[in-house]
Amino acid sequence: MNVLLLGSGGREHAMAWSIANSDKLDQLYIAPGNPGTATVGTNVELSLSDFDAILEFIEDKKVDLTVVGPEKPLVNGITDYLEEKGHSVFGPSKYAAQLEGSKKFANEFMKENRIPTADFETYTRKEFDKALTVIKSKDKYPVVLKADGLAGGKGVFICETEEEVEKRLNELKKNDKFQDAAQTLVVEEFMEGQEASVFVISDGQTAKILHYAQDHKRVGDGDTGLNTGGMGAYAPTPVIGNRMLQRVEKEIILPTISAMLLDEHPYKGILYCGLMITVDGPKVVEYNCRLGDPECQAILPALESDFLDLMYAAANGQLDSKEVAIDKLYRCCVVLASDGYPVEYEKGKEIAGIDEVSEDALVFHAGTKEEDGTIYTDGGRVMSVVGAADTLEKAIEKTYNEVDKISFENKYNRTDIGAKGLKYQDH
Repeated sequence: MNVLLLGSGGREHAMAWSIANSDKLDQLYIAPGNPGTATVGTNVELSLSDFDAILEFIEDKKVDLTVVGPEKPLVNGITDYLEEKGHSVFGPSKYAAQLEGSKKFANEFMKENRIPTADFETYTRKEFDKALTVIKSKDKYPVVLKADGLAGGKGVFICETEEEVEKRLNELKKNDKFQDAAQTLVVEEFMEGQEASVFVISDGQTAKILHYAQDHKRVGDGDTGLNTGGMGAYAPTPVIGNRMLQRVEKEIILPTISAMLLDEHPYKGILYCGLMITVDGPKVVEYNCRLGDPECQAILPALESDFLDLMYAAANGQLDSKEVAIDKLYRCCVVLASDGYPVEYEKGKEIAGIDEVSEDALVFHAGTKEEDGTIYTDGGRVMSVVGAADTLEKAIEKTYNEVDKISFENKYNRTDIGAKGLKYQDH
């Protein structure tokens, strides 16, 4: 079949690599793609906001399945638009994508359907001062502030003090990058525990767990510094054992999929359940309506089932006839970033050493560009390196050995990806 994959990040390179391994694939197009995706398919210049141009391309190239990588086109309704024109799309509807697109919607959905999550309150942009007064009166820290809308993974702040609450509220109110996302503010209680992510594929009625991982959101070692889009991940995580996975399925995944079906908005695509594993059990930190980045880079290589086959079945209501199989290896994914990310950073630095990376490791491009056969940095998160082994410790060691082979000016990466998993295994 002919496939169009929308997106340009590390997640999309991993998805393109996985799709390219399918026996069912004829042609793979990636829009707009990156230098990495160009090695496994054909990059095409299409804007993800120009739905008409995307439709024209699909019809011209006789595309059988459109796979949507990032959240923004989903939240903007691309699935509804293309399905109404008779085309198969892997990705949830505009209504279902609100689970990621609006923190307020997600929290109210969970409350209504008794899905475990944090206690929360919501405030409009005009009520930020009221929010500050309420937080001060409760005097309970840390407290979590979330911009309601999409903010590229940078709209969540865990505040330890009253001063930090004031600073972050001010930032949400005055910083242009939060202008749209922070029209509504969600204030949540801070949940204690270990974070983990469970990835589910659904056709609206049937839901199957793909894999589970642990992301590292903070920019600095030891989970310090600002939140980012993700600095690395590993899979599987010992934070979730078999019994906990069964609880997640019973208490979170099935109620979510069932409620969407009852609301007559069946959830089709990937459901990412960002969880806090607390003493009381699993609770939802956030939903995403697509694969996580960089968790995707750690979990897709573990998939022994045909990813394209699974996605096509999910898009067409046939997932119940498919099996999800993953291998027994551990994988560690380390993001190489431009120093200064997630704030100010430089681009255009030549990248060396990619060819020296071992054949049994994977390199996925994200913020890169190619000029005359040379690869340069072109973003905050530049690329990710994934190593695999039969133990987590060996997978981490393998990955960092490969990370050291790649160099560029102002290269930055965390040095402790997966260390939390090793500590957890020692308990």
